[in-house]
Amino acid sequence: MAHTWDPDRYLTYAGERGRPFVDLLTRVGADRPATVVDLGCGPGNLTTLLADRWPGADVVGLDSSPEMIAKARELRGGLRFHVADLRDWTPPAPVDVLVSNATLQWVPSHLDLLPRLVDAVAPGGWLAFQVPGNFDEPSHTIRDELAAEAAYAEHTAGVAVPSSHDPAVYLDALAGLDCTVDAWETTYLHLLTGPDPVFTWVSGTGARPTLQALPGDLRPAFEAEFKRRLAAAYPEHEYGVVLPFRRIFVVARVAS
Repeated sequence: MAHTWDPDRYLTYAGERGRPFVDLLTRVGADRPATVVDLGCGPGNLTTLLADRWPGADVVGLDSSPEMIAKARELRGGLRFHVADLRDWTPPAPVDVLVSNATLQWVPSHLDLLPRLVDAVAPGGWLAFQVPGNFDEPSHTIRDELAAEAAYAEHTAGVAVPSSHDPAVYLDALAGLDCTVDAWETTYLHLLTGPDPVFTWVSGTGARPTLQALPGDLRPAFEAEFKRRLAAAYPEHEYGVVLPFRRIFVVARVAS
């Protein structure tokens, strides 16, 4: 079963999800790019930051989700959004800045895509991306363990699950493509509030394909147990629930 995205659910923690994007942009040294592409733009709220950073650029947001693009098109004018799959996307001409935020982790073997993404950037231009690096955390391992139980396994087998590599792997791959590479990692400690906040977070992203694969008669029990285990793994403090979240960042300058 192909999964779909819910922009409103995804935007529940828009501020927390947006912090890595801002941190990524601070290391992109482009001065006056003519063309900027946000590859995997989601609901477009962060694409507006690209237009703010480079007001003279033609800024385009692309995403494979029609639901996300429909939400993005509700934003202020001056930006263009289109449905496109990054796996087969090719720009009409090389772009000056290509940004991809929390998207490549959904593409199996995405290291194989890097040469084509570099080719999509003009000489001297910039490729910048960020991916989660927290897949050994309970927010992911609990989902995997529960989905593998007998009651659910036949429905969840083969669903999309995200994955990524350590910064050194991306650095090595892009340096081999004659790029100058800056790669690093950061672990954020997000303070979440509200009922079942970690479930709310993951149900809008990493766990969504698994939840959508379950039939209606099984999903409530799965969700209830998932919430129970997450609450045990991420206890509530008087100041909120702490969600540690490791992120991998890569900024590459393409050879002139």
